[in-house]
Amino acid sequence: MKAVTWQGRRSLSVQEVPDPSIQEPTDAIVRITSTAICGSDLHLYEVLGPYMHKGDVIGHEPMGIVEEVGSGVHRLKKGDRVVVPFNISCGHCYMCNQGLQSQCETTQVTAKGSGAALFGYSELYGSVPGGQAQYLRVPFADYGPVKVDSDAPDERYLFLSDILPTAWQAVEYANVPDGGTLAVLGLGPVGQFASRIGVQKGFRVIGIDPVPERRAMAEAHGVETMDYSSDVGGQVREQTLGRGPDAVVDAVGMEAHGSPVASFLHKAVSLLPDKPAQVAMETMSVDRLAALHTSVDMVRRGGTVSLSGVYGGQADPMPLMTMFDKQIQLRMGQCNVRRWIDDLLPLVEDDADPLGVMHLVTHTGGLDEAPALYEKFQKKQDGCIKVVLKP
Repeated sequence: MKAVTWQGRRSLSVQEVPDPSIQEPTDAIVRITSTAICGSDLHLYEVLGPYMHKGDVIGHEPMGIVEEVGSGVHRLKKGDRVVVPFNISCGHCYMCNQGLQSQCETTQVTAKGSGAALFGYSELYGSVPGGQAQYLRVPFADYGPVKVDSDAPDERYLFLSDILPTAWQAVEYANVPDGGTLAVLGLGPVGQFASRIGVQKGFRVIGIDPVPERRAMAEAHGVETMDYSSDVGGQVREQTLGRGPDAVVDAVGMEAHGSPVASFLHKAVSLLPDKPAQVAMETMSVDRLAALHTSVDMVRRGGTVSLSGVYGGQADPMPLMTMFDKQIQLRMGQCNVRRWIDDLLPLVEDDADPLGVMHLVTHTGGLDEAPALYEKFQKKQDGCIKVVLKP
């Protein structure tokens, strides 16, 4: 089958790789009909290279048609249409029963001290082949996949795999009071959905991003927007009675601009051989923290900063004096996809499309176009906000 494979820093290629097969009775094989490029895929493209291996199949936002099931799978059958959550969880361990599927004790990558295994997301998360391919092996298929009983376009359901529940969790964790104000830093795909969810919940939402096309998309869904600047915290406080918003969702993460030292260190680490680079990342790596520090500065006293953007540093300098003095609540973590599906399905299946799932994709292409589309997405060219590949 064809698949998008990692070949090195900023280097991807579409190659023929072996078709997946049933390895455990609880597996299913899914023929992929749509698979998206996620902002966190860019971390593999750039920062997390030391944990990647040449030829790794990437991608973690897929959906498709069940082609085969193992003998232990009873909920799915051949021909079922499913969305595949990006985290692999068993559904019956202590963590899954707590609604913390991203910490599943059955699939935790204990050798790396990481949480649940993820599709297509490096040695840190199990080196599981990903979904930017024609076929995908799905473990624990009786629990993870979300069945779709509709012939609506894939885009109506596809984002249940990751970015829509990720945005929902970010807003839930933000703990905005009724009628309160939510600032969303970064209006990429997760930030777009977090903003729309905030509007749908009745909050005042201020979206912040330096890219005009992203601001325009958010404005079309009732979001106030603001350009990013060095004094954006002060500007937001001016708009919120001098206090700042009740909560900030940081939907940017470690790829933020404005941190030249961390950017230099990222590039330096990427030049080391894999094992020394891993040691460096696990002991002294730092992130580009511009977005997180801006969030801490911006949020009102007693407010909440909710992180949905991915961070990977182990030695990040944090303004703890400010955080303590302002009495900030800080919440974060990989999304527990399965926890939020029951909340999201009615909204996704509503023909009124209250979250605008049919109004997010800006670019579509075949697998062969993936390398060029990754570059366009990373460089924010041509108004590129969300890419969907059609194997």
